[in-house]
Amino acid sequence: MRNNHEIDYKIFGEELQFVEIELDPGETVIGEPGGFMMMDDGIEMQTLFGDGSAASQQGGLLGKLMNAGRRVLVGENLFMTAFTNIGQGKRRVSFAAPYTGKIIPLDLQQLGGSIIAQKDAFLCAAKGVSIGIALQRRLGTGIFGGEGFIMEKLEGDGLAFVHAGGYIIEKTLQPGEILKVDTGCVVAFQPSVDFDIEFIRGIRNWMFGGEGLFFALMRGPGKVWLQSLPISRLASRIVQYGSGWGKRREEGSILGGLGNLLDGDGF
Repeated sequence: MRNNHEIDYKIFGEELQFVEIELDPGETVIGEPGGFMMMDDGIEMQTLFGDGSAASQQGGLLGKLMNAGRRVLVGENLFMTAFTNIGQGKRRVSFAAPYTGKIIPLDLQQLGGSIIAQKDAFLCAAKGVSIGIALQRRLGTGIFGGEGFIMEKLEGDGLAFVHAGGYIIEKTLQPGEILKVDTGCVVAFQPSVDFDIEFIRGIRNWMFGGEGLFFALMRGPGKVWLQSLPISRLASRIVQYGSGWGKRREEGSILGGLGNLLDGDGF
């Protein structure tokens, strides 16, 4: 038995996807402003202060302000939009990913009730899912971990949808199993996964290798979701080519390594 609304869905597309949510009468899905694509007649839209979860409505006006304010810290909007089926039969509402990549469905009930995700990853969820913040416990992880001190925390027992760039892979780490990842490629992980950073040993590795100075160190047990094309990496390439840097520095050169270090590419 779920406390959050129980919704059905279907994902369409390959590289530019959208998710169609099917709502029974009285069911509600919440979405980020700007993610809405289309909906059937008979669905009512309502602007919510915060995420609409029970936790976000506690503590009076001050409590609501604090809960909603947390979303601003992770790059999300202060308000969200709720879409409720007020008709008699099933109705559908769709949300589109903001850039090329994949939409990842997360059943929080099957994933232990909580997922930590990169900032700006959230797309939509069943009403009742809480979208809060997760603070990095280690100073080094917050400074060099690519996502900063604050990440997004999705809690509840309903369905939530996040989006990421390029190809998405889900990996299940066994207890003590370690995976080293480019910091920008981490999309989401279960709280049971220990997330840390590791300095790349050897000055030649980062000067001539074209990568950053740090790995994301993921230690199991738990699931992790990784993306092949972080939006920051894509944006960096577009800016470089659009500003007359069409002939990009060779990645294997000493200037390439130093340039990447200075402009933050690979951090």
